[in-house]
Formats: sequence, C-alpha cells, structure tokens
Amino acid sequence: MDRPLEHTHSYYAASRNPAPDRPVLRGAHHCDVCVIGAGYTGLSAALHLAEHGYRVMVLEAARVGWGASGRNGGQIVNSYSRDLDVIERRHGKAAAAALGSMAFEGGSIIRERVAKYGIRCDLKQGNVFAALTGKQLDELEAKQRLWERFGHTGLRIIDQAGMKDIVGSGQYVGALLDNWGGHLHPLNLALGEAAALESLGGQIFEQSAVLSVERAEPAVVRTAEGQVSARFVIVAGNAYLGNLLPELAEKTLPCGTQVIATEPLPAELARALLPGDHCVEDCNFLLDYYRLTADKRLLYGGGTVYGARDPGEIVRLIRPKMLKTFPQLEDVKIEFGWTGNFSLTLSRLPQAGRLGNNIYYSQGCSGHGVTYTHLAGRLLSEAIRGQSERFDAFARLPHYPFPGGRLFRVPMLTMGAWYYSLRDRLGM
Repeated sequence: MDRPLEHTHSYYAASRNPAPDRPVLRGAHHCDVCVIGAGYTGLSAALHLAEHGYRVMVLEAARVGWGASGRNGGQIVNSYSRDLDVIERRHGKAAAAALGSMAFEGGSIIRERVAKYGIRCDLKQGNVFAALTGKQLDELEAKQRLWERFGHTGLRIIDQAGMKDIVGSGQYVGALLDNWGGHLHPLNLALGEAAALESLGGQIFEQSAVLSVERAEPAVVRTAEGQVSARFVIVAGNAYLGNLLPELAEKTLPCGTQVIATEPLPAELARALLPGDHCVEDCNFLLDYYRLTADKRLLYGGGTVYGARDPGEIVRLIRPKMLKTFPQLEDVKIEFGWTGNFSLTLSRLPQAGRLGNNIYYSQGCSGHGVTYTHLAGRLLSEAIRGQSERFDAFARLPHYPFPGGRLFRVPMLTMGAWYYSLRDRLGM
C-alpha cells in the first residue's frame, strides 16, 4: 500500500486542532451524494446537503484540508478574482447583478458555520487592501463605490496619515478597510466543518483517491479499494483534481503560492506591526499578503509559480518581501515555510457546471478561494435540491480552455506574470 499523504509541514498543521484519522474507503457503498475532495468546496456542499437530510459521503485522497483549504493565507476576501465591473463589462449587466448579489455571501457563510458549530479557528474581523501608489489608491476608491453599488456597507478608505493605525510600514499611501472581511486559521476551519458534517451523519473517507467516475445513473465513483454508487456526484478537487476528468483539467492551471511564518513575536512588536490586527494584502498584480496568527506570529505570503512546481528555499524567496515591508523584523527567526496550489482559470472567474445530469463541479477560484468555495458549496447544494437559478449564474459564464493545451499554458502565463510584475515595479 502507498504511504499515507500527510499534511505539509506548515504552521497550520503544527497548530491544528485534534482530529481523528478517517477510514479508507473499502467495499461497495451507496448514498445520495458522493463528494470528491474534502476541502472547502466539498465540505461546504456536503454540510449544506446533510443539513437538508441527504446521505453524503466524502472521498479525500489525503487528509481533510490537505490542499489549498489547509495551506492558504487564511484571509476572508470578498468578491471574485475579477471584480464586478469586469464581469459587467465582459458578460453584461444581468450577469453582474446575479454575481454581485452573491459577492459578499461567502464570508457570511463562514461566520454562520463558526457560530453554529462552535468551530475554533481564531476568526477575526477586518481585511485591508493596501495601496503602494496613488493610482492604486484611486482604484481602491473606485472599488468602494463599486461594492457599495452592490450593497456592501462595511467599507472605509484610510488616508496615508491613518495608515499608522493599520500597519507599521511606511510604504503605503492609503488603504481600503473591509469590515466584512477577516482572517482565520484555515485548516482548523476545514477540520471543524468536517466534524460538523459527521455530527449530522455524513461520512468522510481519507487516503481514498478517486481513480474513475462512471457516468451513469446512479454514478459510480471508484477508488483503489472501494466504490460508491450515488444519485449525484460533486467534483471538488480543484488544483489537486489531476486528470480525473480531462474536460475540467484543460480549463484550469494549478499554481503555487508560498507562505512563511515567524517565531512568536513580543506583544508590543506584534501590535506595532498590525495595530488593528487586520489581515493585509497589497494591490499589486503579484500581491503580497500577511497577518498575525493567534499566537502572534507574522504569517507572510506571496509569489506565484505557474504550473504548481514546488519552489526550493521558500524562506529565501519570501523573507526579502517581508523585510521590505517590515525591516524591523531583520533579526526575527522564520520557523515555517510552505507552498500550496490553487487553481487558476483563463478568465480569473470561477467555473461551475454539470457533466451530464448528475455530476456537478466547481473549480478555479483563482486566488479567492476561502470565500468563494463556501458560496459554491451552498450553490451546489441548492442545485442538487432543484433550486439551480443561482448556480446557473456561474454555469452560464464561458469556461475557456487554455490555448495551446498543457504544453503552452505555463510559459504563456509566466510571460503574463512577468509583464504584470514589471508594471507593478514601474508603478504603472
């Protein structure tokens, strides 16, 4: 038997809440809905369905939250990777209105779950978009007007003088504070949602990679040692789906991002770095992001590697970015460095849809996965329960394959990233 896939050596894995080892799927099983993937999308969908009385089984190739759901920056960021003005311009007012009505829902779902099921995940309020240039600050003011047009009432522009109360770095000219955003321990959120699902009778099988999906009614999902027959299947593998369903794989690209975490900081230093204890991301195309953990470490992430290659020496790559923002951390020890994959689409918008009558999928969060996946879970549940209007608002969006196939996806996107990185450096 292959060695079990364990969590990567991250701060999150080292500080996760106790959780049981779930069994491997063996033998033949039957259920209403079989979910492939125990990350946020799969867990959110499964939990919504279990709350409505469906018999749900979740198959996970490794551990609950093993992928992006347990490795990300832990930031609750609203809207989508392409904002509502872009959606309106490309897909029309009706599409923008439909997606705009849901753009701030994912964070609310997270807060509801945490409160309802008592999930211990260090949830805190407020995220900050920090501007490095006057042009970026103008764009943030436009974002505020845009989001307010779609019903967001928790936004505030911070001028340069006010930044001293937000972040202890002199490189920003202002910011947009989103009080509907926030941050949390992402792996503990996933583990808490898994426990909530099991409390309602849902079943989760770990170390149970799916090898094939038979498109029939019922569908049959097979692993190395077992199979599940189900009325419906939800495909929620995202960047770790592989080539299980080639028509989905050709429309996304796995990308890697890197994160480091310092040793615990003295309380006074931690307050000086982030006086309001918000999470922060800058406004560059290849952005940096950071926040304080519950035990006062600075968690700092950034950098993108197209094609999901694991970069060597993550600390060497990210530490200079951290020191550019906070030179006062020169002598602080870095205790963790890790990488994880997220799924990118050509349009930078998420993809949701159906394969045949009973196989549903959602993928391609393109860097906005913490909030969108929780929304996607609710929409998948609604669609399976026969209420598909909101799900179809995403399903109707074009799902473009990457031109040139797999051979050219990585070099094309690398060239694009280089171009936008140059624009960031030149302040364009």
